[in-house]
Parts: sequence; C-alpha cells; structure tokens
Amino acid sequence: IFMAPTFNQIADRNVRSFVAFRILFNARFYYPIFAVIFLDFGLSLEQFAILNSIWAATIILAEVPSGALSDLIGRKKLLVFAGALMVLEMCVWAFAPTGDVSLLFWLLTFNRVLSGLAEAAASGSDEALVFDSLDNADRSEEWSMTLQTVSRWQSIAFIFALVLGGLVYDPVTMGRITGMELTQETTMRWPLYLNLITAVMVFFVVVRMIEPEHKTRGKEQVTVRAAFAQTWRVGKWIAATPFALLVISAGAMLDGVIRMFVTMNSKYYQVIEFAPMAFGFIGAGVAVMNFFVAPLSRKMVDRLRPGQVFWIVTIMAGIGFVGAAQAIPYVGLVFSYLLFAAFSMTMFAISFYLNNEAEQSNRATLLSFKGLAFNLGYGVIGLLYAGLVQHLRKNPELAVDPNLLFKAGLGWFPYYFAAGMAVVVVFALLRPCSPRPAAPEKGQVNSA
Repeated sequence: IFMAPTFNQIADRNVRSFVAFRILFNARFYYPIFAVIFLDFGLSLEQFAILNSIWAATIILAEVPSGALSDLIGRKKLLVFAGALMVLEMCVWAFAPTGDVSLLFWLLTFNRVLSGLAEAAASGSDEALVFDSLDNADRSEEWSMTLQTVSRWQSIAFIFALVLGGLVYDPVTMGRITGMELTQETTMRWPLYLNLITAVMVFFVVVRMIEPEHKTRGKEQVTVRAAFAQTWRVGKWIAATPFALLVISAGAMLDGVIRMFVTMNSKYYQVIEFAPMAFGFIGAGVAVMNFFVAPLSRKMVDRLRPGQVFWIVTIMAGIGFVGAAQAIPYVGLVFSYLLFAAFSMTMFAISFYLNNEAEQSNRATLLSFKGLAFNLGYGVIGLLYAGLVQHLRKNPELAVDPNLLFKAGLGWFPYYFAAGMAVVVVFALLRPCSPRPAAPEKGQVNSA
C-alpha cells in the first residue's frame, strides 16, 4: 500500500534537492571566461553589453509576476519551468552557429531571455518551497543551517566549476591532455556542453521535489488578475511593514554597490598588478573563503539582532571600499576579499530574515520583490557609474590611460556606499521596526 510521505520526509527530500539545485543551477562552467567566450563566438563588446542588459531587463520584468504565480500555483511548477528553460537556454548557446554574426546575435538574445526567465522563475520559489517544507514539519529553526549547508557546498562547486571550466576552454592544455590538435573554436564550446549536462541534472532534481502542503492555494482560480492581485497585496504589505521594507532596502543598497565592484573585479586585479593567469586562482580563493564565511553568517543571524548584523556588514564593506580605492598593488586583494565576504553575509542575512518574515501564502512573491529591488539597485548604480566614467573622460590625462580612469572611478565607490547607507539609517530612525510582525493573510495588510 502506498503511504504518503510525512512532513518530515518531505522536508528532508526538499532540503537535499535544494542543495543539489543551487549547486547545479549556479555553478556555471563558463563563468571564468564569461566575457571572453561571447567575443570568441564573434560578437563585439557593444553586443555583449546589450545582451547583458537584455538579461537584466528580462529578470526585472519577470521577477515579481513569477513570484506571484509561485504563491498561487505552487513552487515546484515554477522550478520545473526554470529547469526546462535552463536546458533550452544551454542548447541554444552550445549549438549556435558562428558563421552569421547577425543570426548569432539574435540566437544569443534568445538565450539571454531564456536565462533571465529561468533566473526569475527560480528566484524565491526554491527558498519558499524548502522553508514551507520545514515550516510544515515544525522545523523552521533549521533554515539558517540549511542556508549554511547550501553556501558551503556552493563554494566547493564554484571552485570546481572555475578550475574545470577554465581548463576545458584552453585548447593548448586540452590538446596536451587528449593528444589531439585542438583550436579555440572547438574548445570554446566545451564549458557550454558541461553546463548543458548540469542543466539536464537540474531538471531531474526539481522533478523529484515534493510540493509542500499549502493552506490557501487552490481556493481561487489562477488568472492574470489573481496574479496582479497577489502582487499588489504583497506590495502593500511590504510598504506597511517597516522591517521587511528596511531589509529589502538595505540589502538592495549593499548588493548594488558591492556587486558593481565584483562585476569589474578582473579589471581591479589587473590594476593591482596581478597577471591574468592568477584570476582563476583568486576566484577559487573567494570560494574557499565563502566556505568558512557561511557558518559565521549563520551564527551572526542566530545570535545577533538584525541591526547588529547590518552594522558589521556595513563596516566591513566600508573598510573594503576605502582600501580598494587606494588600488595598492597586491595588498589590494585583501580589500577585495573583504567585500566578497560582506557580500556573502548580506545575501545570507537577507534570505534568513525575509523567509522568517513571510507567511506561506506570500513568501515567493516577497522574495521576488527582493530580487526586483536588488536588480533595480544594481541597474541604478550601473547608470551612475557609467555617468561618472563619462564625466571623468573629459580629463585628457584619464582619457588616454584606462588604468588611471578605472582608479579614478574606483575612488568614488566609498562615497556611493556612504550615501546609500546614510539613507538606510535615516529610514530606520524615522520608522523604528522589529522583525517578525504578524504577516497578512489574503486581503489583509499589516499596519505595524
């Protein structure tokens, strides 16, 4: 006789699947050569920038609607959709022809849209599914340990992906290993083939997940109107709940400024006089560091008040930006690592607080609002930085030296960061808040 799994069994399976999903979905083998591989396919730098903008815009447009759908029709459906999109995304890229640049650009545009939709569908749904499972089993206190486990295994997987992706991309190295005559045109696709394999694995992982019991889902027909109503309902709840709004706002500011620096880290390493061959090892070092940062982050959120965690991360990031702005040869790497650590702690804390803050009926939508805020924050910082660089180019001395121009722009990061944190502090003082107010059920707004 078939026995339905217990809440504890569902929680155990979903936690294991969540760890596997995060590892396989995020550890991309093409990360160490991300920009270079697009250029190898025949695209220009301008086309590469346009494709990144398309990717970000897709996530921004799809983030919140996908969260609302996840709350209405189920987390697993969105995750299976994300897994299927990842398989299609990698197929389009891995087998894209390179003869016609115009055709290639449109195929990779399709790839970026698929990738953005997959990111939006997975964002929030994966965490909501696991937290719901733990909550149903009365084990929600295990969430911080789950986040620690995911962070540590992701660090290990990231090291593996960096090393192996860079290795299979290099035709000289692979030629020595295989004893074959290989060209860059051949090996540039090998990291993509590896990611296609992991994409298929992602799909089977999410299919094995079990949708947790939901107390309210299924009581109303799922329509476009219902999705917008869910989005509006949760948006009003966030606006009326100072703690949730503060967590999202502070996280968006921290994420935006630090992520802008992280995006340009290879240029920073070049400016502080590291050779390109060292970049992969530096990235692996970051992953090793995050392996140890994860348990530290768990202890912080479990033992400290949110305000204390905020100040620790803010001070770390502030020191990191001030030190990085000096662009000290070799020593500057320490400040880069400090910023990576602050970034990891921020992501851990935001996930912990928001999942504890939400009700089951609005969790994925709330997490999608977080993703929307983070990407908008990153976009705003990007526009500000682009405007700054354009202004700095008016200086003839900076215009002719890319390294000097980069250093000059780097010097403004502490001011961006200080201004953003000042806004967050003022908001916190004007609207005192505490975590875990009563979250609303459908049709209600918490006015705490």
